[in-house]
Amino acid sequence: MRRGNQAFCASREFWLRFLMPLTRYARIWLAQIRYSTVRELMFKSNFLLWIIVDLAWFGLSLAFIQFLYLQVNTIAGWGKWEMILLVATNNLVQQIFQTFLMINCTNLPELVRSGKLDFFLAQPASPQFLVSTRKFEPGSVVSCVVAIIVCIVAIVHLPTPLSWLGLALYPALVMLGVLIHYALMLMLMSLSFWMTRASGFINAYYSVFQVARLPREAFFGWTRIVFTWAVPLLLIANVPAHTLFAGVQWGDLAGLLAMTAILCTLSRMVFQAGLRRYGSASS
Repeated sequence: MRRGNQAFCASREFWLRFLMPLTRYARIWLAQIRYSTVRELMFKSNFLLWIIVDLAWFGLSLAFIQFLYLQVNTIAGWGKWEMILLVATNNLVQQIFQTFLMINCTNLPELVRSGKLDFFLAQPASPQFLVSTRKFEPGSVVSCVVAIIVCIVAIVHLPTPLSWLGLALYPALVMLGVLIHYALMLMLMSLSFWMTRASGFINAYYSVFQVARLPREAFFGWTRIVFTWAVPLLLIANVPAHTLFAGVQWGDLAGLLAMTAILCTLSRMVFQAGLRRYGSASS
């Protein structure tokens, strides 16, 4: 009887401490997604235009690869369909990030400048969660689906056997890439707590972001070290794509996990430090 009571108390404590807060945050996020979707669909022309623009850029990237491989057989050891898989994986990571997180990160400087961040600080929930998830881009969902279709077509045409373990790990690796983008962007935008023009980093990040769609083998020396371990853009799409046709490289997997954990921790520390400065500046 005593053991039964202990088990019941343990399960109740687990529910109250972990599952109930998780459920509450999930309900908040779903409510914000519904609100954002309704708001976006009120402006159907803008909604459709952004879908067309995103798909056009992706199509141009694929056309450029097709043109390149008319001249050569491999680039840095990557064949045509392997390169298409890499670019499609990078686009998938980018579109997931854009769908759920990017618009919120880039809006942080405006919240700080206008003082609207006070509204989120007054809510009974994590300010970082509310700031990071309050908007949703439904148009990017279409681009995500197209990227997944292109990935499937590329996998079918791969000249090497598919790694089934790599396929099982692929969704998790893609999500780790999304978290790396989120952590890097949140750190950059959190600089708005200390400087007034932090939004200018957005264009710079877009430019550097293009590195993620290139094969890691095309880089040498300090550039490869920087873009692998300092700003790990070369891990974001390279590791998931390479895992599908070359099998799981446990060193790359450990590196991706480690960099994701480190950057997410650093981004939270920078954001929290910014909040403390913001609180002292507005008091």
